[in-house]
Amino acid sequence: MIKRQSLLNWCDETLQVFQFKDYAPNGLQVEGRDEISKIVTSVTASQAAIDFAVAQGADMLLVHHGMFWKSEPVTITGWKRQRIATLLAHQINMVGYHLPLDAHPVLGNNAQLAAKLGWQFERCFGEQNLLNIGNLPENQQNVAQLVAQLETVLQRKAVVAGSVQGSLKRVAWCTGGAQGYFQAAIDAGADVFVTGEISEAQYHLANETGVVFISAGHHATERYGIQALSNAIVAEFGVETLFFDENNPA
Repeated sequence: MIKRQSLLNWCDETLQVFQFKDYAPNGLQVEGRDEISKIVTSVTASQAAIDFAVAQGADMLLVHHGMFWKSEPVTITGWKRQRIATLLAHQINMVGYHLPLDAHPVLGNNAQLAAKLGWQFERCFGEQNLLNIGNLPENQQNVAQLVAQLETVLQRKAVVAGSVQGSLKRVAWCTGGAQGYFQAAIDAGADVFVTGEISEAQYHLANETGVVFISAGHHATERYGIQALSNAIVAEFGVETLFFDENNPA
């Protein structure tokens, strides 16, 4: 068992939260009990994840996607009221780490995705250094091979835009909803850009620039950072953790 604030301090320091200009609060979002002995982790603080935390008797729900975003209304109504009411009724802390958990060089979503796929990291670039670029392994150097590996690892159907012909070597990636960074990946010299979502514009950019765009699932590409953070917490504090996954196709 550990005090909530000690755990939060360690997470803040480990993830270097103060280096990021985020559009969601990082750290404690809903306050529960002061002492933590069991943590449920999940990609998103959905009602299903909260209900699972309740069923497990958890003291904390630790997520990548919390409930408060700058673009949303500030009123606590509807689905948001229900989620918060459930957390408060069971004194469950809800803690979220967004961009800091994308970018951490070891525990982050980008680093963990590369490790799962065997990509050779070279450098970070782009806005707040959230994009990564490096080299593909020999068994992923055409579109069919890369897509097959992504779909095997992530268990999600990928969406591909651009030419499926020719060889690939340089991969740029950013997990989640990073389709808006495609031009930065093109400018950085990538042969292929992998992220979680695709919008209408990326289809045309891929066709017109010759750089392949692969959407592999927002949820699917961001399952691994929160699990890596959970494992690090277990190693540091010895508390019990459980991961709750959802079959989210987006």
